[in-house]
Amino acid sequence: MKNSRVLFTLVVLIGVLALLAAGLGVFWQDSGNSFDFKTVRGDTVTIQGHGLYKYDSANLVSQALGQDVVTLLVGLPLLAAGLWMFRKNWLRGKLLLAGTLAYFLYAYTTYAFGSAFNVLFLVYVALFSLSLFAFVLTLLTIDVKTLALHISVHLPRKTIAGYFFLLGLFLLVAWSGRIVPALLDNSTPVGLESSTTLFVQVMDLGIIMPVAFLAGWLLLKKNAWGYLLAAVSLFHGLTMGLAIVAMVITQVLAGDEVNVAEAGIFVALVLAGLFMTYIFFENVKEEEVSEEISLPDHPLAV
Repeated sequence: MKNSRVLFTLVVLIGVLALLAAGLGVFWQDSGNSFDFKTVRGDTVTIQGHGLYKYDSANLVSQALGQDVVTLLVGLPLLAAGLWMFRKNWLRGKLLLAGTLAYFLYAYTTYAFGSAFNVLFLVYVALFSLSLFAFVLTLLTIDVKTLALHISVHLPRKTIAGYFFLLGLFLLVAWSGRIVPALLDNSTPVGLESSTTLFVQVMDLGIIMPVAFLAGWLLLKKNAWGYLLAAVSLFHGLTMGLAIVAMVITQVLAGDEVNVAEAGIFVALVLAGLFMTYIFFENVKEEEVSEEISLPDHPLAV
């Protein structure tokens, strides 16, 4: 396959660096004490004071640890499986690899821009860059115009589209519920902690939410691009969703305050996403099976 050797090298580098970054995040727990820190907005937050994330707030560290555990136990095995299947030129492998790389791109974009500067800063930058280019190269190996021909006509498009609409709506409502009140009364939004901006919400509202709505809409239109967006989003959500669940668990164990209703909806969406991912994966065939599709040249040309 064209560029397969380059892509193989990039993915191996991602695996090695992610193993280093997540491993140190979990196991580097040196001595030190937490301390209070006054932010630029005049709020007081507790800084971790030890370990790799010693300069991050204790709340953000509990979330980072949860994500690191999922990266080690789920993300890296899926990355290896996706690469193995990709090397066999399986369509499922290409979709799995693209979705898993989307997870690593999302995760280490937030680490690079959101974590307090530490000894792994250049590793985060490298992971961000490597994941971006590997993700693009993987997408280029997928023939969008024939992708839908490999999707079974029994795929429950409406159900999966509904899931994406619910996901997009939830992100919009949940994050707006934090942002809008803070804008109206000039207060500190929930989750800002020691940061100066809501970097996670930038990713979710700027990329994940629009992609969710677009994937759902294009699936309903039987647009070939909808299948690609759906596959990548589902496989990305498989790992990111588990990371969110792990974040909630680590926050509870650390004694941090957790919005029970918000966390409950997140967990429900994650479980639904796992089921949708399984259903989608089962309906992807290596041979061409479907003819009832739309194949526009542009994803929005419906």
